[in-house]
Amino acid sequence: MPAALSTGLTLLFAVACGLCVANIYFAQPLIGPIAATLQMHAGLAGLIMTLTQLGYGAGLLFLVPLADVVENRRLILAAMAGAVVGLVGIALSNSAVAFLAASFLVGTCAVAAQVLVPLASHLVADATRGKVVGNIMAGLLAGIMLARPFSSLVASAFGWRAVFAVSALLMAVLAGVLWRALPRRHPHGSIGYARTLASLPGIVRRTPLLRRRALYQGLLFSAFQAFWTAVPLALAHEFGLGQGGIALFALAGAAGALVAPWAGRLADRGHTQPATGAAIGVALLSFGVAALGFRFHSMAALVAAAVLLDGAVQLCNVLSLRSLYIMAPELRGRLNGLFLTFIFLCAAVASALAAAVYTFHGWGALCALGAGFGGFGLLYYGTEFRRKALSPPPAAALRDNKG
Repeated sequence: MPAALSTGLTLLFAVACGLCVANIYFAQPLIGPIAATLQMHAGLAGLIMTLTQLGYGAGLLFLVPLADVVENRRLILAAMAGAVVGLVGIALSNSAVAFLAASFLVGTCAVAAQVLVPLASHLVADATRGKVVGNIMAGLLAGIMLARPFSSLVASAFGWRAVFAVSALLMAVLAGVLWRALPRRHPHGSIGYARTLASLPGIVRRTPLLRRRALYQGLLFSAFQAFWTAVPLALAHEFGLGQGGIALFALAGAAGALVAPWAGRLADRGHTQPATGAAIGVALLSFGVAALGFRFHSMAALVAAAVLLDGAVQLCNVLSLRSLYIMAPELRGRLNGLFLTFIFLCAAVASALAAAVYTFHGWGALCALGAGFGGFGLLYYGTEFRRKALSPPPAAALRDNKG
């Protein structure tokens, strides 16, 4: 194994992670036209995102642990091949059932990104690991940020099926490049796939910090999914925007994700706890701004709400990952998988609820739903202070949850 990754290979890892994770979000701004084409009831349109999120959760829970068992390059390429099959299935689907089944497959195989990042960390020396992994995570973040405006722009010019056809082609080409460029990595000291999976419930039971951080992020990501599942429908119905306008809105709202680099600095300075409270509070505030934006037909207010919400979610995510990663390096992969699985299961439920709530009760009810997620998170956040007052944690736990 090389002691460092070249700039070109680091860029390739970043692009691959970004494209893999973008596949989860392509359908989000296209829910309206997809549901119309497939003759899905508007109240069930949220299933378009729900099945993809459920697939991603299944992949995190059952495929990612295979990285500790089988050769990594083979696992990555197999997952990307599965994603290509699913994307082609979506592009050619003529029924809701076929579309949803293919979406589940795409979501499951998109976890190739969560195998690529740990693989990169194994290929570099300790002195450069943080820098390299950070650069690759920037590519993953770019994929999340650009997926919605990309899909809206392509769909406005060529139709929604073209989005998935283009992605299938890009994934196939990228898989060919990775087949030639990726080094092989055979896991050492593996306890086997069955024992690795069997260890997961015990890790959840013995790690209260994992449960707490997963609930924080699960609630905020549920609010995020509710907003971004419903807002394309609302922008089309209430503001008369086409796919091009929705793409520009998504691009503007994605600016909130740029807070991620600052979040790590806050955590490193010991401000994890107050920054977490601030993130939850800002997410709650964003839905008040969003409600006012529709009440007064203000696009500026709606963009501000999107920026605030995206920033809050990214801030909490970075704080959570940093807290978990310093706990037990030998469990890092499984902690990451469990953390993300819970988050995406929450997001799947929120996606299904959001479309139904907006369709039957309007934007005000959707904002109440999102604010409810944030409000519950703020109430749970308050228990941190009561817990510390009643039973101060040991020094090690204070270090892990410093702030």
